[in-house]
Amino acid sequence: MGYMANQNKTSATEQSPFEFIDTTVDSAEKRKDSLVLIDMMKKITNHEPKMWGPTMIGFGDWHYVSPSGREGDWFSMGFSPRKAAFSLYITMDAQGYPDIMNRLGKFKTGKGCIYVKRLSDIDLAVLEELAGVAYEDLKKAYVVK
Repeated sequence: MGYMANQNKTSATEQSPFEFIDTTVDSAEKRKDSLVLIDMMKKITNHEPKMWGPTMIGFGDWHYVSPSGREGDWFSMGFSPRKAAFSLYITMDAQGYPDIMNRLGKFKTGKGCIYVKRLSDIDLAVLEELAGVAYEDLKKAYVVK
């Protein structure tokens, strides 16, 4: 039982990210922004987008083992076009790049997540810089597939 409890419940699915965006995302602006994010993350990671769970779009993957012993596979970079804001999964530590984050624009953060209402609220070149640096750091620390 302990091993199963330490497994990650969210994993890659066969659903099309583009179908998800077309059928689930209500706002035309958010659908357009989602396609911009897909292009940017695909360019940085060299991976095609995949759905992870019912609402997250991820690129690439890597295997992790947390200090608590929980382990699993997770996407290297991704986002979720939630109703209130985009959840951007760019870095494991959203506070870890203050020099870049200070230039990003209007956003909020969680531990490893950046929340952005719309892409027009941020500087896309800075987001791409942050995503690129964070992805390179992830590849140095873990085996990224």
